[in-house]
Amino acid sequence: MFYNPVAIIAILFFVVVLSEWLSDKAYFRHAGTGLLVIIFGAVLSNVGIIPASTPASPVYDAVFSYIAPLSIFLILLRVNLASLKKAGRPMLIMFLIGSAATVVGVLVSMWLLNGKSEIGEFYYAIAGMYTGTYTGGSLNFNAVALNYNISQEGSLYTAATVADNIMSALWVVATLAIPQFLNKKFPRKKTAGYSSDEQSSAVTIHSDTENVGPFDVAFLLLLGLTAIIVSSWLNHMIPSIPSILWLTTFALILAQIPFIHNLKGHKLLGLLGVYIFLTVIGAYCDIPALIDNGRLAIVLLAMVTMLVLVHGVITYGAGALMKQDWDIISIASQANVGGTATAMALARSLDRNELVLPGILAGALGNALGSYLGIMVSEFMVYSGWF
Repeated sequence: MFYNPVAIIAILFFVVVLSEWLSDKAYFRHAGTGLLVIIFGAVLSNVGIIPASTPASPVYDAVFSYIAPLSIFLILLRVNLASLKKAGRPMLIMFLIGSAATVVGVLVSMWLLNGKSEIGEFYYAIAGMYTGTYTGGSLNFNAVALNYNISQEGSLYTAATVADNIMSALWVVATLAIPQFLNKKFPRKKTAGYSSDEQSSAVTIHSDTENVGPFDVAFLLLLGLTAIIVSSWLNHMIPSIPSILWLTTFALILAQIPFIHNLKGHKLLGLLGVYIFLTVIGAYCDIPALIDNGRLAIVLLAMVTMLVLVHGVITYGAGALMKQDWDIISIASQANVGGTATAMALARSLDRNELVLPGILAGALGNALGSYLGIMVSEFMVYSGWF
């Protein structure tokens, strides 16, 4: 067993390296780095190569306390709210309808499944995590999980992640097939988008590869660590507002400053931190306990299925009544459920390259809104007494 902190850190980075390498291979490409690091972390902890949740390592505590919130802060620095007008009114309207439909879907599915008894004491946190991730992607899933300490409930977190990944993959297929069917049966006028030069620029900005200098890295880390300290202090002073919401708010405010928004490395460092965090999540996963709790995984899969169906019915129904472009409805929905990357991929798959930039910007708005909506839904469930 390698319980030396330096050895644990080295293994965590090895898992990221291996997962990134495998994610480019044919058999693993659809799994993605995020899911692969969770799986490898779980395997390594269950065979005793790295610590599991009991006894946990101080390295894990540092990851939960500093690396995870720092990663969320850094990734949010790419959200330039002023650029959202480029998404266009139809895309923004459909995205916001989709976000509201997600909230309705969470509440309906939790009520129908009697989530409090079926999921257990953390039902409200799971509802918030799914609200966040189906508003704007997995960044919000992790932020809400951190706020309610679900990150350290390895089996529950992993079951929730697996259900999310299955449904996200299925919804990519659905949002690709549905508009093609509807365009044949009920053709709509195509809404104009943006030029190829703008699409190329947007894709470059959202690439995982950046040219990074020491100044950028040092300044970003200074900003992030300072924001974490101030957020913790404000949460101590005003306990009713979670520190993750303070941190999210600071990141969004700073992201509007051109000098900070244009710093290189925030996405690269943020993604690396998220992958390290997810590896530790995997280490907390007790595989025998997860197998024993197979029913929980089925319940969560049923929940996300109901949730996304409600989201889809409301989103496409509202779009139909408003006579919106079917492709825009689908890309907006994908920006909700899958986030920026899948919205961009869907626009390309539908041969609507002029909608790549609007899809990316809608996903960025989801990054900004998801954590707020997720925590709002969680707190509503706790205090409403309806669930």
